[in-house]
Amino acid sequence: MSNVIWSGGVEHWTKKGDINLFLWQKKASPKVPYAGTIFFVHGSSMASQPTFDLSVPGRPYSSVMDWFNERGFDTWTMDNEGYGRSDKHRPINSDIANGAEDLAAGSEYILKHSVSQKLHMYGISSGALKAALFAQNHPERIGKLALDAFVWTGEGSHTLEQRRKKLPEFLAKNRRPIDRAFVHSIFDRDHPGTADEATISAFADAILTLDDSMPTGTYVDMCSKLPVVDPLKITVPTIVLRGEYDGIAGLDDLIDFYKLLPNTDKQFNVMAGISHASFQQKNYMMVYHILHSYYTMPAPIYRG
Repeated sequence: MSNVIWSGGVEHWTKKGDINLFLWQKKASPKVPYAGTIFFVHGSSMASQPTFDLSVPGRPYSSVMDWFNERGFDTWTMDNEGYGRSDKHRPINSDIANGAEDLAAGSEYILKHSVSQKLHMYGISSGALKAALFAQNHPERIGKLALDAFVWTGEGSHTLEQRRKKLPEFLAKNRRPIDRAFVHSIFDRDHPGTADEATISAFADAILTLDDSMPTGTYVDMCSKLPVVDPLKITVPTIVLRGEYDGIAGLDDLIDFYKLLPNTDKQFNVMAGISHASFQQKNYMMVYHILHSYYTMPAPIYRG
């Protein structure tokens, strides 16, 4: 395994009770006007820095944090409890509700260290579920919400259908082992070819530098407890993103969720040629532009 070094950012720590939570900040470029603050939320099988601050030689802006920094955004991410550099000592499976509590603690810390009064939030896969649940609980802290590879009831999700076969195994323990083959399976299960080998290899290096196992809680929730959020209670402006080939996010399920979102400042975007883990795909720059467009779009003046 090659050494993975994250640079150019600032390490922060905050508390959730007696739990230490790691945060990583990369500051907006002073060369452009300040545009806001984004809080990125990771998924079930990787910590924050591999997902949002990945470096791949020959792949410009593999770090979404760097790309948004150059456009005036402060960017933050955090390891949920049980992941990466955050505490892992409690005998729990770090489920979605626990992750939403992490986001409450992390967002409180970020807002104290930010000129923004609200945060734009992006969550992917189970991170989208955590972000959505957090949005239900703390809408006053969110400017705009982005839900990528989201799942509502699980209807039509081929990946969850296969994952449920291992539910007894996930229920029996708080953590599950991961290895390089597992990381590759994330990209092979839906539509092989949507990500290049160099990126997958760098992603695996970065993930396995920090963890050799992951909590089971989000898997248990997504296999047996959906829905865990209520779209009628998500009142903030929201964009729902779905990769064309994503096996987690059933299209009809997401459209039904989208219809119920009460704030009409909302968008639904299908991302062509993308499966899961959109920032590690060949079409990653497209995703950045979709998010940037939504985060920088002026708020409606007339509501009727």
